[in-house]
Amino acid sequence: MSSEPIEHLKQLLCPNATWCVMLSSLVLCGLGVAAIGTVEPDYAVLQGRKWLPIALMVMIICTLPQPKLIGKASYPLMWLILAVLMYLLLPGAPLVPRINGATSWINVPGLMRIQPSELAKVIFILALARYLRYGSSYRTLFGLLVPFVIMLVPVLLIYQQPDLGTAMVFGPVLLAMLVAAGAKLRHLGGLMAIAATAMAVVVVISLWAPEPLQVLKPHQRQRIVSAISMAQGQTRYIDDEGYQANKAMMLIGAGGITGYGAVKSQVIVRYNTLPHDHTDMIFAVIVNRWGLVGAWGTAALYWLLVFSIMMVAARTKDPFARLACVGFAATIFTQMVINIGMHVGLLPITGITLPLVSYGGSSLLATFTMIGLTLNFASRRARVIGRPSFEFDRPKTYRAPRAIDGIGQVVPGIRREL
Repeated sequence: MSSEPIEHLKQLLCPNATWCVMLSSLVLCGLGVAAIGTVEPDYAVLQGRKWLPIALMVMIICTLPQPKLIGKASYPLMWLILAVLMYLLLPGAPLVPRINGATSWINVPGLMRIQPSELAKVIFILALARYLRYGSSYRTLFGLLVPFVIMLVPVLLIYQQPDLGTAMVFGPVLLAMLVAAGAKLRHLGGLMAIAATAMAVVVVISLWAPEPLQVLKPHQRQRIVSAISMAQGQTRYIDDEGYQANKAMMLIGAGGITGYGAVKSQVIVRYNTLPHDHTDMIFAVIVNRWGLVGAWGTAALYWLLVFSIMMVAARTKDPFARLACVGFAATIFTQMVINIGMHVGLLPITGITLPLVSYGGSSLLATFTMIGLTLNFASRRARVIGRPSFEFDRPKTYRAPRAIDGIGQVVPGIRREL
């Protein structure tokens, strides 16, 4: 009988960063169930008794396969998820409901409603880590084209659903993984400058260009316009496009230092009729119920989770696992920043969940899949699992010229690092 499963279990039970990963994840889930219960008790029961056990089971399954097998499966899984994303865009596709104007879900009869874009984030990270694990061309400016294509294909498909919030996550994740893989910062800086310029152009077009020149959908443009208007102190959009953001900021501001508690907060949130209070806008409920203490506590838990995953990335010797962990940490961090940013008026309202806290089976499954894979990678001993992978550039060396010592003996040159 192989001792590998026993060794795998021992590595998981030894004190390490994965304990912090699990602790912060479970506390965030508990916080989410409590916050959901403040406004939607039935959904809180469903989250805690159905989706969370299923997600934990998926997490355990993800700790079992070898990283080598996960890497080999990443490309086929990428093709599969792209096919599913294209299926969502087919007119009249069976089992694809239109919810809030978007075709982002598939009804699995008797099981659940799945959002493939959530799973696409995980598979994209694995596929990109697989590519960067053996590649080197991305260290040139032209070589960055392939990683950007790997990102753009799912992003464009998700954007067409339309789901701008999820599509926004892919860019920062790609950037973080390229930095971790050793791409040249000057190349990435140039591309970031181009991206920032493109975003500025899109905002300018949304504000002043005529309809035929617009690149965003009408509701997306209105959210940008209303966010800028509210940042300037104007109130003309608070009853339509700015309604959700205005209510969220009011509830956050009313929470004070310690919040109103469960009973009063339930009445206040319901009286203010905050849309999507148990999903995308759950942070407003947290701050209204627990105040600034709850806000900082939630942020601290996310920082602990992200930092712990990065610690796993720093300690693993497998390049594929290292890059995947960086992608997981970047995904959770980006979603947290975007979600909280739109609550406090720094970003336009987009449909994006707060990981582990917002209600939703697909989001919970995707996040615990990343956590399960992180536990998997952290528990594996370093080993050679394939052909040589990427390495950072080694220091150049030179050999000093041969010299003649004082007694006529030839002294060989010494290799020195530049």
